[in-house]
Amino acid sequence: MHYAAPASVEEAVGLLSGDPQARPYAGSTDLIPQMRAGRPEPSLLVDLKNIPRLVDVRSENGAWIIGAAAPAAALTEHRGLSSDLPGLVEAAALIGSDQIQSRASLGGNLCNASPAADSVPALAANGARAVIAGPDGERTVPVTEVVTGPGQTSLRAGELVTELVVDRPAPGTSDAYLRFIPRTEMDIAVAGAAARIALDGEGTCTRAEVVLGAVAPTAVPVPEAPDLLTGAPIGEEALQALASAAADACDPIDDKRGTVRYRRRVAGVLARRAVVRAAARSKERQ
Repeated sequence: MHYAAPASVEEAVGLLSGDPQARPYAGSTDLIPQMRAGRPEPSLLVDLKNIPRLVDVRSENGAWIIGAAAPAAALTEHRGLSSDLPGLVEAAALIGSDQIQSRASLGGNLCNASPAADSVPALAANGARAVIAGPDGERTVPVTEVVTGPGQTSLRAGELVTELVVDRPAPGTSDAYLRFIPRTEMDIAVAGAAARIALDGEGTCTRAEVVLGAVAPTAVPVPEAPDLLTGAPIGEEALQALASAAADACDPIDDKRGTVRYRRRVAGVLARRAVVRAAARSKERQ
């Protein structure tokens, strides 16, 4: 196995294109444990941490542009990003321990394609786009189109995610992310829920997005959420209906972490709580 640390996106694409068995990593917090667990070793590891564009976090043209390899610790310490997208930063803060967050990244969390990835529902709820570079140039797709199944992505040969683009929220708009784990920390989500809520000056919900994690092969939106929550202040009746819709949107499995019935129930509770938290933050941003 060989190791390379390219200094540019073009160099990284060239390395990945020239070796079908090469693997990029934006932190290696998933890749290294997978190899230690017995998965085949790549012929070439392409470290993305030395590419300035991929570790940068900046606000530009009304959007946050987050380098795919930017460490989670840099996101949680970024005051501007934390103010605008507290839910996304909450999700980033749940990726492993403090030590792991010095390496872990949103790009890695996305492309590892785990159904339980914490940052993916938060990215999806915020309408994030992934900038993808490859042998044929760059393309931008919704984050929801990157992961196609457990451990599977839509990336083509030689491609890598370079940046994640998230629109800055308008006044009266904010987000939240919650998950449930069996332990107090350092565990994998049994279920997770992200919400992005927009309120007008009178408290009426004008936009709502709710996305669930760890309860289906990929992050799954609650399709009824906009109809259930928008057009009026968010009240108890709407929240109860949302919890039921979230449970119905799940496609979970039975495993040692929880049963199908349990996961559906928890997803509904978390969706409700995430909406309440996001709405409270939206009021503060009026």
